[in-house]
Amino acid sequence: MKPELPTAVIEAPPHGWRVWWTAARPRTLTLATAPVLAGTALAWAEGAPFVWGAALAALLAALLIQIGTNLHNDAADFERGNDRPDRLGPLRVTAAGWASAAQVRAAARGVFALALLLGCYLVAVGGWPILAIGCASLVAAQAYSGGRHPISHSPYGELFVWVFFGLLAVVGSHWLQAAVLSPLAFLVGAAVGLPAAAVLLVNNLRDLDADVRAGRRTLAAVLGDRGARRAYAVMMLAPYAVLPPLAEAGLGGAWLAALSLPAAIALARQLRGGIAGPALNLVLARTAQCALAFAALLAVGVLLATGVLLAAGVPI
Repeated sequence: MKPELPTAVIEAPPHGWRVWWTAARPRTLTLATAPVLAGTALAWAEGAPFVWGAALAALLAALLIQIGTNLHNDAADFERGNDRPDRLGPLRVTAAGWASAAQVRAAARGVFALALLLGCYLVAVGGWPILAIGCASLVAAQAYSGGRHPISHSPYGELFVWVFFGLLAVVGSHWLQAAVLSPLAFLVGAAVGLPAAAVLLVNNLRDLDADVRAGRRTLAAVLGDRGARRAYAVMMLAPYAVLPPLAEAGLGGAWLAALSLPAAIALARQLRGGIAGPALNLVLARTAQCALAFAALLAVGVLLATGVLLAAGVPI
């Protein structure tokens, strides 16, 4: 028996690429961009040569994996009956009837196939460590919404995001440029992954009541409303603790990332103030923007401080 479609009237569906642009959830794609920028910039700041092809391929592959995950999640949640008429989150194209579950799944497979092709090139550049990260990423992308016990319905979703959109993405991007394991890459990866995880936490906080009714034990469901809001503040503010160690390691330009701290504090206060319901969709989008701002400012800062941008002929 197929899940029932939402009964609410939705605006006339778009056509062509606009349907798939909506399904890709563009407002959170910055989460795939941020770790690649940070890891690549850190490697260059540490003296690694410029491997532009690998940097661009890593960025595109990360975006494709996230898009594929979003598409797979769109179809899988509809088929499980999770996207009910009272859903508070952004529109899902399968639930809205803009595309069938089969079409969305086929699109996800196509996107993953493109990511795999790019991955072949990246493996040629980075060897077995990149192969291991790539395979783990593709398997995790499927497991996030698929199977009998999807990660998205467990308390481990935020951990998944922290690992794959923070730790591994930064370390892998760094490895593609430097071919060495840097302790600083692990430190930066841990920091970049926290606000990415905070995006998912906001998503699960918004859907907390529906998840509890459905028996889904997300981290927000386990922590409860108040605990989830406190955890969000930790995820948004803890990344700035890595700036002093980076500065002590000779990357004083990392302090530029502190420019994003006021936005992180404002978001933490906003969530602590009790904002709820559909208004959390805006908090989610701004959290993703803050995550990108932290990583981008960190990247620019370490490159400026080490003179890499000037050496590369980039006008300042």
